[in-house]
Amino acid sequence: MICTANKVRFLGAWCALLLLASAVGCTGFFVNPTLTGVTVGPATPTITQGNALQMSATGTYDDGTTKALTSGVFWTSSDDTVASVSDSGKVSGVAVGTATITAESGTVSGSTSVTITVANLQSIVVKPTNPSTTPGNSVTFTATGTVAGGGTVDLTTSATWTSSNTSVATMASNVATAQSVTTSSTTTITATSGSIQGSTTLTVNP
Repeated sequence: MICTANKVRFLGAWCALLLLASAVGCTGFFVNPTLTGVTVGPATPTITQGNALQMSATGTYDDGTTKALTSGVFWTSSDDTVASVSDSGKVSGVAVGTATITAESGTVSGSTSVTITVANLQSIVVKPTNPSTTPGNSVTFTATGTVAGGGTVDLTTSATWTSSNTSVATMASNVATAQSVTTSSTTTITATSGSIQGSTTLTVNP
């Protein structure tokens, strides 16, 4: 009987040790997920000059989870003369143009492009008006914006330039380069600032 009682006590002690080891294993060996990426939002926003926008940083971890990063984030702007950013991630539009806003947590970072546009912009005029050229030649365009009250602002370097038909002409900033064509062809050259656009037609003759 004594032997049996000793065995029972031994088994009880052994089970207790196993339970304790299991509890320690669950808590002592738990590894926090590792940050693998940072997403800055909203993506590619547009802010009018003089206004501000609060940005956010969301962390992605190696276990597939995501979490808003509210502390330990270092915010920077690629060009403070265009867009400045506070320690909390609030971006202020300083001047017309584009800047990259980056949020960094430890060695992991993410970024997005922020465009600053003219406040109260009403319209954009693109010149020269309806020009024509031949393959291999280039045409340089300008964009002038009109703001509320009748004032104007040069948007040539800050506007986004596009060609509606890149087989007729391609754009590099505000310069269009005519492509090879077999018949007279046209493309629409557009300058965009925020939600306002201005355009003209470029004709390429063979």
